[in-house]
Amino acid sequence: METRILIYAPTGQDATLAAKVMAMAAINSHVCRTLAELAAQLECGAGAVLTVEEALAPGGYKLLQEHVARQPDWSDLPIILLTHRGADSPTVRQAVAGLGNLNLIERPVRTLTLITAVHATLRARNKQYQVREAARRKDEFLASLGHELRNPLAPIRTSVSLLTHMYPDAPPVARIRDMVERQVRLLTRLVDDLLDVARITSGKITLQRQQVSLAAVMNHVGELCLQAADAKRITIGWQLPAEDVMLDADYARVVQIIANIVSNAVKFTPQGGQVAVCAQCHGDELLVTVRDNGIGLDTESIARIFRMFEQSKTVAGQFSSGLGIGLSLARRFAEMHGGSVEASSAGPGQGSEFAIRLPVLGGAARDPVTPSAAGAADGRKLQVLVVDDNQDAADSLAALLEIDGFDAHAVYDGASAIAASAEHPPDLIILDLGMPGMDGYETARAIRQRPGADGILMIALTGWGQGDARRRSGEAGFDHHLVKPVELDQIVRLAGARQNREQVQAAR
Repeated sequence: METRILIYAPTGQDATLAAKVMAMAAINSHVCRTLAELAAQLECGAGAVLTVEEALAPGGYKLLQEHVARQPDWSDLPIILLTHRGADSPTVRQAVAGLGNLNLIERPVRTLTLITAVHATLRARNKQYQVREAARRKDEFLASLGHELRNPLAPIRTSVSLLTHMYPDAPPVARIRDMVERQVRLLTRLVDDLLDVARITSGKITLQRQQVSLAAVMNHVGELCLQAADAKRITIGWQLPAEDVMLDADYARVVQIIANIVSNAVKFTPQGGQVAVCAQCHGDELLVTVRDNGIGLDTESIARIFRMFEQSKTVAGQFSSGLGIGLSLARRFAEMHGGSVEASSAGPGQGSEFAIRLPVLGGAARDPVTPSAAGAADGRKLQVLVVDDNQDAADSLAALLEIDGFDAHAVYDGASAIAASAEHPPDLIILDLGMPGMDGYETARAIRQRPGADGILMIALTGWGQGDARRRSGEAGFDHHLVKPVELDQIVRLAGARQNREQVQAAR
């Protein structure tokens, strides 16, 4: 935590005298002789800035105002301004309006007054540092919580898929399976939203842009929202452009934007209601509107529903279920794409409308690849090695892959994975990262070093979805990074895409 007082008073004796006062009071300070030096020292950190009225006019105000404007959310840099005696000048009035956490002290200054002001300023600054540290610990806790919650979700979801394959025509099993699947999907989305909050506040989210089909996005949104709508007998109407629209976007985030808003509409629409989703292009902009005939919004609610952790009230006046972060994330992700999300309503009981705007990518849509899954180029079954220290997760995933036509078996630590891949080199390895002892990164590197291992498709399957984990998995030799719990279709698509490429290369 930086506690230095940066002193900037380039003319007269104010800087020298202030530095002597700081030294006498055992307060760490640094005198900046030029604006360039002040700018450099501000980037290194400061407990506060002590400056004088006449130092603002030549450019000091602009420098400080720009620094204040780009501070992180936790910071409110204190600035102590020594002014001339008498009426406030235009320079002082400008500083009061634009420099935020400003403390004015009229000269001549009593030594004790200045020391007292600086001590009070540093105490307040220390509170800001405590907020920053608490936020950092919160983000670390949310990341760890997400990892720990995802680990048990993986075998639960895989076991539900096994029930589907084992008892396809048993209605009682189907009812239980559907119930468990709904709850797993809900819990997965809650965990993902919590982790996104941590990543946004720490600046760790980056968009993975690619050409995205609007039709594919809307199909995915429908899959996520239809179960909740059916449970309330709500009809969702879809109106899409006649020709598919392509976006230069992060597919998962665009799905999240629209799904969060459609889910919100379903939540606040009564039984038997209607939600209408309409998408249309206006030049280089895609406009998606989501209308409902639900409880509506008053003017005050519209102003605050996009705040993080904001809880809306139901018709009965009670707070709704959920975390209160879905709409905030939707707007934040839309803005990261260069778009926007706005809400409107005629009032309580009159329904609501949300307008999502995203930039459109020019050019024709590309046909999606639909790979065939479990067969190798020579007709044999694909050999899959599943590695996870959670034996339930490893065994259930291996069993599900077996049912789907793969030849799969499981091991439960890194050393066993290295030995198994050396004895019978698999076509595909699905490897957990967070194993004790030899973790997934080390295991992957050891496997890749063996002759012939370049042809193995390696998938990291883990509860850690942060950018750093993805970067490290790529450096360790993984081809893909999937976050638990994962759908079998994702693994099948990745395996099929690899086989398609190999078949094309063989044909050449």
